[in-house]
Amino acid sequence: MIEVRRLQLDKTKRSIIISDIHANLMLFKKLLRKVNYTVEDYLFINGDLCEKGPKSIEVVNYIRNLSMKSSTVYVTKGNCDVLYRPIFNGVEGIISYMNRQKNSILNEMLSMHGKSPDDFSLQELAQFYRQYFHSEIEWLESLPIAYETDEFIIIHAGIENIENWQRTEETFALSAPAFYENEHQANKTVIVGHWPVVNYRSNQVSSNNPLIDLNKKVIALDGGNQIKKDGQLNALLVENDTYSFTYVDDLVEEIVVQKDYIDLANRIGTVTYPNYEMKIIKQEEYFTLCENRKLGLQQWIKNEYLIIEERQARSKSDLSTTFLSVTQAEKVRVVDNKCAGYSLVKKANGEVGWIPKDCLDTKKGG
Repeated sequence: MIEVRRLQLDKTKRSIIISDIHANLMLFKKLLRKVNYTVEDYLFINGDLCEKGPKSIEVVNYIRNLSMKSSTVYVTKGNCDVLYRPIFNGVEGIISYMNRQKNSILNEMLSMHGKSPDDFSLQELAQFYRQYFHSEIEWLESLPIAYETDEFIIIHAGIENIENWQRTEETFALSAPAFYENEHQANKTVIVGHWPVVNYRSNQVSSNNPLIDLNKKVIALDGGNQIKKDGQLNALLVENDTYSFTYVDDLVEEIVVQKDYIDLANRIGTVTYPNYEMKIIKQEEYFTLCENRKLGLQQWIKNEYLIIEERQARSKSDLSTTFLSVTQAEKVRVVDNKCAGYSLVKKANGEVGWIPKDCLDTKKGG
């Protein structure tokens, strides 16, 4: 049985729901400013404060202080927030994770004292964290798994498809993949993070915007911040029984479109983890039409992203296979401007895709 805290919200107040900050404190603060957050709002942080980004400890302390200053800040656990547990449980594999994932709260804690994993046995490492970071760990451990209101359930990864969803196993609640592809029996909308929403858009316009499906009673928020090259930090806004969203990201180069371009072929899609294996159908100057072997979808892969070895083809990473239409004077932000013939850009509405290079002005927008 997971810990679920029941809340009775004042429906005249706004709820702001954010997930998967992933140690990006600057972006989190930027998002709070963009939504004009005040202590009059309900603020929910739905797990994964830590990992991937460079400031896990600062994010934890910042959000901890927010919650101490305001009784309307609510924080849930995510799987990335409890990575100290394997150390306390004597799981040797956590050391290889720490060596591989340098941007980890576990490594940050060590570096604050001039240490590295090589300086300790696993038992000594557990003692180190207990001695120097007892307060942070105790706070993270005190966080509930879920919040339930009259209108929605907020939980990091998802709930099991059982009548009494409160009996969901904690591992599922924190780490279940692709929750939107499953069903649930709760009688209200379940709001989750954890699984980047673009992973659901293999045959849709590429975007990291939240997926809001009130018919299925699921809202997925994870914008791939710190994980996807074009990822973003999303905020879901709930006000007067209406759902809306906004986002911020780390893209900095903005370019003005100098002429209209309309893509009449309606080429859409995204290559997403782990569906990288391709079968080549037709090669052209800038793109190659491929069949995604696992999904059976046809996708146009930019040639610079296609790796061909021993007659096997694969996309080297997650990648938009969407072609966008743009209008003169529109401002877009650059994701990849180094490929031949086309640039990968992000529109203000969050859509990510390819446009011909001759559409772009070399002068940055103001």
